[in-house]
Amino acid sequence: MAAKPILWMVIPCYNEEEVLPVTAPMFLGKLDALVKSGRVSASSRVLFVNDGSKDRTWGLITELSRKDPRVLGICLSRNRGHQNAVLAGLMEAMDRCDITISIDCDGQDDVNAMDEMVDAYLDGCEVVYGVRAKRDTDTWFKRTTAQGFYKLLNGLGAEVVYNHADYRLVSSLVLRHFADFGEVNIFLRGMFPLVGFKSTCVYYDRAERLAGKSHYPLSKMLGLAFNGITSLSVKPISIITGMGIFFSALGVLGTLWAIIQVFLRHTVHGWASLFCVVCLLGGIQLISLGVIGQYVGKTYMESKRRPRYIISERTWSKPGRRWIEEREAENKK
Repeated sequence: MAAKPILWMVIPCYNEEEVLPVTAPMFLGKLDALVKSGRVSASSRVLFVNDGSKDRTWGLITELSRKDPRVLGICLSRNRGHQNAVLAGLMEAMDRCDITISIDCDGQDDVNAMDEMVDAYLDGCEVVYGVRAKRDTDTWFKRTTAQGFYKLLNGLGAEVVYNHADYRLVSSLVLRHFADFGEVNIFLRGMFPLVGFKSTCVYYDRAERLAGKSHYPLSKMLGLAFNGITSLSVKPISIITGMGIFFSALGVLGTLWAIIQVFLRHTVHGWASLFCVVCLLGGIQLISLGVIGQYVGKTYMESKRRPRYIISERTWSKPGRRWIEEREAENKK
């Protein structure tokens, strides 16, 4: 009989002191249910990743880990953003488990979908994407822009799963290959499909946030969207090139037309048409420079090869300074 897979739930947290006491028992309850059903090993764990929170989130995580050995936590040295926090948890879990399931801390994603995810893994899938069946809980604006974003990404050639965020099961086999991806600018929902392996989708209904408030305002959502586009596709550069060729050709035709009008003495002095043309072309040029600048900036940041995250503490080991001090004390004896 094959051994039951060890599961680690990876849960990024940023200023979640209000919702963590509500959702932590929910995650542990689901872990219990998965163990009792025989789907996963009793050695499975819940890993919370503190993404440089400014409130009591890390204190709550350490308290939970003291009360329950199944709860583990890592603390990033500063806020690195949701994607890097998820990545940190996945890389930490990679060599300690067989499968990981990443899920947000707010309780909106249905934990019961984990049953189908694990079943799909046991049937041979290495990646299982949690996909929202519908977006009824979203406002019209958020629903429209989110769906438009997925369509835009696919239109630009980026391979993303429609209506999938960061609720997914990934095997340790996939994670070991994913570790070879060295990008600093990461967009996980578009990068995992690039790894390949057998995958499938599990559909679920998303609920309202259980407590606290969202930490993803419109500005962060737009930033994530633009980062996803520029990280996964170079088609915007091709679009700019096409626009440049089109308007250059249009400019040549306009110049020929103007010369002909001069010879025919049909010229009329005016500023409105010139003003509109200058504004249009000036706006297009500035937007084009901005998009190109984003790609140049990303290339610059990639060339630095800075670490994507730094782990300052782990609940299962002593902080580095204390460990060094104790080692030095032992050496003096």
